[in-house]
Amino acid sequence: MRFWRAHGLGNDYLVLESGERLSPGLVRAICHRHTGLGSDGILEPVPAQGGADYGLRIHNPDGSEAEKSGNGLRIYARWLVREGAPGSFRVWTPGGVVAASVNGEDVRVDMGPARTWGPEKLAGFRCFRVDIGNPHAVVLDPVGDWRAGGAAIEVSVPGRTNVQFVTMRGGAVHATVWERGAGETASSGSSACAVATVVVAQGLATSPVTVHMPGGDLTVAVGPTLVLAGPVEPVGTLTLDPAWLGRRAQS
Repeated sequence: MRFWRAHGLGNDYLVLESGERLSPGLVRAICHRHTGLGSDGILEPVPAQGGADYGLRIHNPDGSEAEKSGNGLRIYARWLVREGAPGSFRVWTPGGVVAASVNGEDVRVDMGPARTWGPEKLAGFRCFRVDIGNPHAVVLDPVGDWRAGGAAIEVSVPGRTNVQFVTMRGGAVHATVWERGAGETASSGSSACAVATVVVAQGLATSPVTVHMPGGDLTVAVGPTLVLAGPVEPVGTLTLDPAWLGRRAQS
């Protein structure tokens, strides 16, 4: 099995370039940071649907699947252009069709409209719920251990949710992310979209919104749809050792 690795501000994904179909157990083994290749997820090309040009399945490191991923889509778009795709196209995901454009390492994706409701109490935190084809819970001005809070909020709703903790510093938007199926992550594209949606709705910021995360900054234009922009840095190509793969296939 061969993979192409890239990251968006420290949020890293592997694109499956060749090899067998992925099972949850194999995904967990490949994504393991010490005994596998290590990754925040695997991007699997699939046939296009819904009038899109390309298709994508998104595997979380715990073996579950995500409906949509902002950084995952940006990395996949960068890989598609590397493989000869034009500079703009549409990608089908289980969370909807996304328009993407690539200009060097700068990649933009239109994540579609946001559906919002809340606030509501989840695991003791006041959360604003946002759906962008995948679920989010945004906590403003968090108090306490955000990692423990993220883990508790993630499992507090059916199907689990991504969680973002937001603080405003001098008018700037700062966020930490607890990603569903992955835990703490340096950045998240769909999380940046959820955060931007909430801070604009609450009058804390105006569009476009720059969301500062531990891995770096992503920009979101908030309107009828959410347009996410930021860098993608290619890392290289990795191939699994056949013996390693054989042992995991037997386990």
